[in-house]
Amino acid sequence: MQFWLSILLMALAILPQDSARADDWVYLDNGSVRIGVKKSSGACIGYLSPGGSTKNLLNHYDQGRFVQQSYYGAADGSLWVKKPWRFNPVQGGNYQGTPSELKEFRSTKSTLYAKITPRNWAGGALVPEVTMEEWIELVGPVAKVRYRMTYSGTVRHAARHQEIPAIFTDANLSTLVTYEAAVPWTNDAVVRKIPGWPNQPQKLTESWAAYVDARDFGVGAYVPIATEATCYRYKGGSGSDCSYIAPLTTFALTPNLVFEYELYLTAGTSREIRSRFYEIHRRNERKPAKPSP
Repeated sequence: MQFWLSILLMALAILPQDSARADDWVYLDNGSVRIGVKKSSGACIGYLSPGGSTKNLLNHYDQGRFVQQSYYGAADGSLWVKKPWRFNPVQGGNYQGTPSELKEFRSTKSTLYAKITPRNWAGGALVPEVTMEEWIELVGPVAKVRYRMTYSGTVRHAARHQEIPAIFTDANLSTLVTYEAAVPWTNDAVVRKIPGWPNQPQKLTESWAAYVDARDFGVGAYVPIATEATCYRYKGGSGSDCSYIAPLTTFALTPNLVFEYELYLTAGTSREIRSRFYEIHRRNERKPAKPSP
């Protein structure tokens, strides 16, 4: 998994892209959690805080630094600065700061929907053969996010690790908390670590992870279909410092592919985060199986 190994080059090559108007940000807030998306960056999630707080726990330093969809295919001759790259449609835009195209957007007090034509991360062009969709709703202290990617291209790419999704938090959330042993969903002991640089592999036996600060408060993410991740801590200064994790799955971009998954985000202590995800897991297990077609 190489997507963010060259982030140092990116940080040196471009300036932060945060000059949008205030009305460019759209928020959902139910009093327990507040989440915000930036419309000029593919409606990517760039804000998360608990109810009653104005402290953003996420990082949105540039077009790549959001909670967002990102997929990988074959080498395509593109260059990320001077590094050879590959087909890589990204929800927020390209590494030079050019945003993706927001095709459709609507929101209510409690829900949000967006449809996006992404940009190729290194090549920079819009990728019309890929459509990304995003649904967000708030359920108590948890934001439920559903992502869908439709690939209508004709190229058959090889299977690759895919970020589901890329997640960047504030640099003060330095400690990664998760469960990686062999008896999931039993309240067995979690592990705590501070990732280094560059990317490091991480097991997600319970499919969730959290970045927390010195007070054990931070952001948790749960992706039910993920059992592994890649993570790192980046320290580049000038506001670019961050903590990163991406739950992973592996598949190939092939003609007529539709890929869909769910992400749950919440803010709290590591104990609160784990408890909320346990409840979601129990609730999902109790759902009746869908009949075969």
